[in-house]
Amino acid sequence: MIGAIAGDIAGSRFEFNNFKSKKFRLYHKRCRPTDDSVMSLAAAKAILDCDKDCNVLSDYAVRNMQELGRIYKNAGYGGTFFKWIWASHPHPYNSFGNGAAMRISPCGYAAGSLEEAKALSAAVTRISHDHPEGMKGAEAVATVIYLARTGSSREEIRKYIEDNYYRLDFTIDEIRPHYQFDVTCQGSVPVALEAFLESADFEDAIRLAVSAGGDSDTIGAMTGSVAEAYYGVPEDIIETVIGYLDARQMEILYYFEKRYPSKAISSDEENQTVFDILDRSVDKIIPAGTQIIVNGIDPDGSCHGFVEREQMIPDFSSFDQKA
Repeated sequence: MIGAIAGDIAGSRFEFNNFKSKKFRLYHKRCRPTDDSVMSLAAAKAILDCDKDCNVLSDYAVRNMQELGRIYKNAGYGGTFFKWIWASHPHPYNSFGNGAAMRISPCGYAAGSLEEAKALSAAVTRISHDHPEGMKGAEAVATVIYLARTGSSREEIRKYIEDNYYRLDFTIDEIRPHYQFDVTCQGSVPVALEAFLESADFEDAIRLAVSAGGDSDTIGAMTGSVAEAYYGVPEDIIETVIGYLDARQMEILYYFEKRYPSKAISSDEENQTVFDILDRSVDKIIPAGTQIIVNGIDPDGSCHGFVEREQMIPDFSSFDQKA
């Protein structure tokens, strides 16, 4: 799901100041994680907390979205959803906004089948965006992620989208000159999916998505979530993106990618996962009471020892120092 965060951050500085070209610096000091990243992480944590149990996933999603939404209250939420975050008894409000689809990527990565992707998507979406178009937009992204990560070709994915969700009778080049800000699912999800389908690799997908204009961070998040499933995410982009995250965000991402690993692109090794790269970027500490294995003593009495790697636990505190 790091692809959604990567796309969100790349598009964040262009949301209200569109840049209609693929030629831009991908990550900049003005970039930041927005509500797309925060709510994606909330959905991921809900799936982890309830172990994909669709009977209770909606309750866990409400809990985590409200908790993280209140912590990251300046992330850029829509007005009605912001009220939902702070409501004592939040209810769905018949929304077809693209907030339904921007946060849904964890469902596509956690799903063990196409039907489970749809069920997880429905459970996460209906708590707020219960309009048929909101439900459809979220389901479209979740199912395309599942198809992309399980070996479907772009031609097969395009056919599935057009048979079940949206007509994709345009290209990004055709719409770029006149495409405007549109926060509806029906006005932005097709653009995000088309950007992926036209792309050459992960970075190109993000550049295409952002260059379309409109709600650039959300389109970037949706495109990035699918592009990750199809291509994998380059190691340098992963390392750059996590530099924008704080300890709480990094911890959720770390454990979700550990449980549901996705593909990374590394120049050094094959078959790398996003988790492998995250794990190398996180400091480790030795818990109190852990057995230390002595493997040598110097003449001056200094003792050398080590701890089995599995005994060490992640320490995310350095990410707060970077934030």
